[in-house]
Amino acid sequence: MTEFRDVRADQRFEQGFVDAEGEMRTVFADYAVEGSTRVILHVEADPALRGSGAAGKFMLALAEHARAEQLKLQPRCSYAVAWMKRHPEFDDVGA
Repeated sequence: MTEFRDVRADQRFEQGFVDAEGEMRTVFADYAVEGSTRVILHVEADPALRGSGAAGKFMLALAEHARAEQLKLQPRCSYAVAWMKRHPEFDDVGA
């Protein structure tokens, strides 16, 4: 796993995870900026990571990042919406 990062120039959060074959693959979330809110437009895991839990680990890192940076998250992507609903412990970062 690589460190979670905010690629501001691309308005994308991303993190790398090792797949079952030992290859580094990426999970990312594209976002729009609305002040201190990040509107999560799309979350995607490399197909080789699907079913591995990588997307959930990524969302956890994203929520922790938002909390540390005092950002709000407004999920529009169905995966991000569902993840936030399943994790009320991060209601404080929801917009």
